[in-house]
Amino acid sequence: MILYPAIDLKDGQAVRLLHGDMDKTTVFNDNPAAQAMEFVNAGCDWLHLVDLNGAFAGEPVNAAPVEEILKQCKVPAQLGGGIRDMKTIENWIDKGLARVILGTVAVENPDLVREAAREFPGKVAVGIDARNGRVATKGWATETDVMVTDLAKSFEDAGVAAIIYTDIMRDGAMKGPNVAATADLANAVSIPVIASGGGSSLQDLKDLKTCGAPLNGAISGRALYDGAIDLAEALAILKA
Repeated sequence: MILYPAIDLKDGQAVRLLHGDMDKTTVFNDNPAAQAMEFVNAGCDWLHLVDLNGAFAGEPVNAAPVEEILKQCKVPAQLGGGIRDMKTIENWIDKGLARVILGTVAVENPDLVREAAREFPGKVAVGIDARNGRVATKGWATETDVMVTDLAKSFEDAGVAAIIYTDIMRDGAMKGPNVAATADLANAVSIPVIASGGGSSLQDLKDLKTCGAPLNGAISGRALYDGAIDLAEALAILKA
């Protein structure tokens, strides 16, 4: 499994939110590129980036810090938030992004996901953010009637590289990931699944690794910043 350290960007800073609430923000680093380099120097093979402002605005807002991260860090990075048309997808991939994450458009314009996956093989992931089993969009502000597994299955033949599954009520809360729901999703589809939200200890990572489903990796944010998860130990556990 791959450990994806999360760098969530709001107003140019690296932050974490509680339950996806933009009003419940903790700033961890005002230099996101420096934060990214810390993770890379510690041995991380990937970076997970989120443009939080962009997710609400529907277009890139924190492009400058993302571009600086891509310039300084020589490991692949994936980015979500405000990527909702082919031009934006093309621009990010041209700038060296390894993988775009499409969330809101996966619900509202699934044909775009299919087109992008065909145009850029291996470089398009679907972000599925869930509250009580239902998909939420537009920076988690809008709850839909779409069920997580139904949405994931609809992309089985699309050629997407991964599904990033976030349980919103676990995200940033340091109460452990929703292991059961993540495993159920990973067992329901053939697309690689990346777990996100709530991982707060090395035991949580061990639980995901042994959940009975073939997870591609786990995203960790607040626990890394708070020191609740030791990065070197986490990498060793997931790579074992």
